[in-house]
Amino acid sequence: MDTNNNIQNKIDDAFSAIDAIENVNVSPFFKDKTMQRLFAEKEEVVTIWNWFTPKLQLATLACFIVLNVLAFKQYNSNKYIANVNEFAETYGLASSANESLLNLK
Repeated sequence: MDTNNNIQNKIDDAFSAIDAIENVNVSPFFKDKTMQRLFAEKEEVVTIWNWFTPKLQLATLACFIVLNVLAFKQYNSNKYIANVNEFAETYGLASSANESLLNLK
């Protein structure tokens, strides 16, 4: 019976502690102010790519295409291929058909 009495004392202490809690007065606009602050912080998020607007993206794409077309034309010209072959021969980077290890006659 002593344990039941001890448990009853603990229960009574818990209820008296609950009765000692006072009501908290909160501003009626607390929720609204909190929500405004939360959403205001989300709107202020700044990304690194903000300056890369669609107009700038289009201009960059146009420049990229023009440079690629010019490079492709330069690559396909005979003068470019001749210069590369001359450079390879000068520095010993070119291999002829006679120097091949698999050359079978």
